[in-house]
Amino acid sequence: MTEKTSKEIENTVLEVLDNLQISYEIHHHPPVYTVEQAEEHWETVKGTHCKNLFVRNKKGKRHYLVILDSRKRADLRDLNNQLGEDRLSFASPERLKRYLGLEPGAVSPFGLINDTDKVVQVVLDKDLKEAEWVSFHPNVNTATVTITSLDFEEFLEWCGNPLRTLLI
Repeated sequence: MTEKTSKEIENTVLEVLDNLQISYEIHHHPPVYTVEQAEEHWETVKGTHCKNLFVRNKKGKRHYLVILDSRKRADLRDLNNQLGEDRLSFASPERLKRYLGLEPGAVSPFGLINDTDKVVQVVLDKDLKEAEWVSFHPNVNTATVTITSLDFEEFLEWCGNPLRTLLI
């Protein structure tokens, strides 16, 4: 099986949004691997920019996609307590690829498109409910897609992964 190109990966996300009749804006930029690098390209991109963390529990039996405002810092100990977990840590690039079909630097809720078994649990920061617009990578780190928060909720519902809203 051949690997998809960045453009094909991006187009898969845009096709899902189109099929769900979700309007979006897309902004292309050089590859970015961190929030700090991405900030250089957000000047003209509206909305709340999000940080997405892919973590696992101690035994590696449960995986979480944690979505929060990029300006926030996730406290994994507090998140452990809120989720009733033993110990959360960042998942390996291999797990990221296996469960969300993503590469490091391109972690995004749009990766849930690839989680056909609905294994990954979504943890959404409660404060994002206040945002009018949210932005994420379209599963590649060379673009940013902006959608309304209401459309994002619709997308998450369509994905069907377990969802918890917590104050992170």
